[in-house]
Amino acid sequence: MSTILCIETSGKFCSVALVRDGLAEFSREDDREMNHARAIAPFVDECMAEARRREWRIDAVAVSMGPGSYTGLRIGLSVAKGLCFSLDVPLIGVSTLQLLAVKAMFRNFDWSGNEILVPMIDARRMEVYTAAYNFRLDAIIPPKPMILQEECFNSLPDDREVYFMGDGAEKSKSVLKGDRFHWIDNISPRAADMTALAEKAFREGVFLDTAYSVPEYLKEYDAKKSTVKGLS
Repeated sequence: MSTILCIETSGKFCSVALVRDGLAEFSREDDREMNHARAIAPFVDECMAEARRREWRIDAVAVSMGPGSYTGLRIGLSVAKGLCFSLDVPLIGVSTLQLLAVKAMFRNFDWSGNEILVPMIDARRMEVYTAAYNFRLDAIIPPKPMILQEECFNSLPDDREVYFMGDGAEKSKSVLKGDRFHWIDNISPRAADMTALAEKAFREGVFLDTAYSVPEYLKEYDAKKSTVKGLS
C-alpha cells in the first residue's frame, strides 16, 4: 500500500494532497489565484504532519509537470524535488493535460468509451495548450500549443463524440462548430485528482530523474510577458 504526496501548481490554484490506496486521504487547496509561492510550503507541512500522525511513510512525491503556468510549474517541481531528495523517495511526473482528461472520465457521464477527450489549458488570447486522448490515454493528437480555429480538430474521426474541458475550453465554444462537440465545465487540475495517474506510475515504476527533469512547457518562456496577469 503506497502513500504518495501529490503537488499541483500548474494552474491558477495551488493544492497538495496525501494519496493512499486509491484515495485522497488529506488535502489542502488555495483558491486565491497565483498564490503558489505562499501556499505550497504550509500545505506540504500539513500533509507531512498528517502522514506522521497516521504513521504513514511517504513512498513517492508526484507533481504536475504541465503545461501551464511557467512560474507555478517551477515552484511545484522545485518543492517536489527537494522533498524527494530529503525523503529519499522517487519523483513521479503527471501530465496536466492527462490529469484534466482523467478528471473528466470520473464525472458521472454514461460514457461508451469511444469518446475523445480534449483538455485545454488557457495560454492567452485564442491560444491553448491541448491534446486529444482516447480512454486509454493514447494521444490521438499529441500535446502542443494551438491557436484555436474552426478547422483545428478536423483530423479527428467523424464518427466519434468529442468532449472539451479545462480553463481554455470556454473560448473554444465560439470557434468550434459541430453536433459532435461537447463541453464539460468546471474541470480544473487539483492535487487530489492526481490519484489514479500517480498510483499507476508508482505501480509501474515510472519515475523521473529527480536531478534533471524539467516541466513540460510546450513552448519557450517569453520573459517579456512575465508581468501580464495569467500564465507567466
